[in-house]
Amino acid sequence: MLKKTWIIAAVTSVTLAGCLNTVGERAVVGASAGVIAADVLGTDRTGTALVGAAAGAFCDDVGLCD
Repeated sequence: MLKKTWIIAAVTSVTLAGCLNTVGERAVVGASAGVIAADVLGTDRTGTALVGAAAGAFCDDVGLCD
C-alpha cells in the first residue's frame, strides 16, 4: 500500500512539472520525483534525482510540457 502511494506521488510530481513556468522549477520537481522514485525502487538517490532533474528540465524541449 505504501509503495502505491509513493508511485502515485512520483507520477503526480512529474505531471505537474509541465505546469511550471521555468526550467528551474521543472528541474526541482523532477529531482523531487527522482528521489521518490529512488525510495520506491531502492536505487541510488543522487543518480535518480539527477535523472529526474534532467527529465524535468528538458521535458519542454522534447514537447512533453507544452
